[in-house]
Amino acid sequence: MTGLSGRAGWSAPVALVAVGAVASFVPGIPEITVEPDLVLYGILPPLLFAAAIRTPLADIIARRDSIFVLSVGLVAFTVVAVGFSLWWLVPTVGLAAAFAFGAVVAPTDAVAVTAIAGRLKLPRRVVTVLESESLLNDATALVALNASIAAIVSIVQPVEVAAEFAVALVGGVGVGLLVGYVLSAIRKRLRSPVLDTSLSLVIPYIAFIPTQLFGGSGVLAVVVAGLFLGQRSPLVQSAEARIAESINWRTVRFLLENAVFLFIGLSLAGILAGIEMSQFGVVEVVMLSFAMLGVLVISRFAFVLATTLFYQHGPRFVRRRAWGWKTSIAVSSAGIRGVVTLAAVFLLPDATPEKELLQFLAFVVVAGTLAEGLLLPRIIRALRLPPPDAMQERVEKFNLLIEAQTAGLARLERETTTEVGDEVLARLRVNAEFLSSAIAQETREGTEPSPAAYNRLRRIMIDAERAAVLQARAEGRYQERAVRDVLRSIDAEETALTAHHPKAD
Repeated sequence: MTGLSGRAGWSAPVALVAVGAVASFVPGIPEITVEPDLVLYGILPPLLFAAAIRTPLADIIARRDSIFVLSVGLVAFTVVAVGFSLWWLVPTVGLAAAFAFGAVVAPTDAVAVTAIAGRLKLPRRVVTVLESESLLNDATALVALNASIAAIVSIVQPVEVAAEFAVALVGGVGVGLLVGYVLSAIRKRLRSPVLDTSLSLVIPYIAFIPTQLFGGSGVLAVVVAGLFLGQRSPLVQSAEARIAESINWRTVRFLLENAVFLFIGLSLAGILAGIEMSQFGVVEVVMLSFAMLGVLVISRFAFVLATTLFYQHGPRFVRRRAWGWKTSIAVSSAGIRGVVTLAAVFLLPDATPEKELLQFLAFVVVAGTLAEGLLLPRIIRALRLPPPDAMQERVEKFNLLIEAQTAGLARLERETTTEVGDEVLARLRVNAEFLSSAIAQETREGTEPSPAAYNRLRRIMIDAERAAVLQARAEGRYQERAVRDVLRSIDAEETALTAHHPKAD
């Protein structure tokens, strides 16, 4: 289905939800019910980890203020706006349950945002902000949801909410860093790519489950661990392990993403069966659904536009980081919800007033915002936002390759001994100078270089090249995309060397 939708130019998430929704009414198809623990503990951690390890930490740090405002401020604003609106329209729901629903629909979904926005040629800054927001806002929303659920069944003090948020934040970041540090030390000692990849598959659960048990944010722990390990991977993993991990997580992410969106659609029949128990008629439910969807969209636009005004007219240090109105509209239009919203609404206790109605409204929000995502390409084209500067990225990649090749040649000269034949040294120099000089390698007569000597010295050069690239990244002289492209090129060659001449253990 994903392949067909891609060929037709459709959005795969929307197509899968639609197919699942239609299939849920086909006779013989079993009724699908959402198990929140399965989604929260089984599906969400690997999805978040797969997104986190490929998210450049340097870009998040560079845009940390925008990301914090959206992942915390916007979530809090949405909870209040949606909560009060629902309470005003349906007083029987109660304020606590209305706020709980606001927390359910507040966070954007990392899977949906990446799947839809990732296909668009948005500026790098916008893509980073959207993906990072959707990675980090789940923690804020789940804390708000827990506080609202507690308020449904008992009395909750503001101090308790603040304390819970602090525990979730500190616990999530602390455990995430601890897991990242310990596992990076373990990975550095592993020699088998299979063992490294197997360990990688359980990392999300190692971070998520213990954090949840003592009240921290498991979501935040997984994201922090993924960011930490993604940044450290060139230092602690072999090239084989990095390539294997990348391919495996791309596969896992692809399967889980598509399964989640199909699962959302298949749950429609069961949700509609539950709504029949509500006291509201069909027309009232439809009107309320559109009202909630409208409040959600308007609240995001209002908050982002207000934030844009603050950045443009606030203190001087804020104005330096301001974004334009076109960027503001693009960010506002990407408020897509997904699996977190659908799972969170089923966490509401049985004592929640109009629980079935809230579940249906959550489904409408997910489906409606996914449909809204279909308009993103047209909005981006209308805004005429500048696409990523492909020429600048190519120049940066080329310049960084030259630095890496120069470092490798310098190391080669230091390692040269009389025991190595001239043919080996000539072949190494020609290979190293090819990318930097863009001159075709001349055909040399004579015997083929010694494979063992070539392999040994080329490995030494690759180590120096990788160190030069990492040093350049640490100094912030190149964009992260150029750094990662060059590291992938180096990894590919090292993997090829290892395939033909494995290292001795």
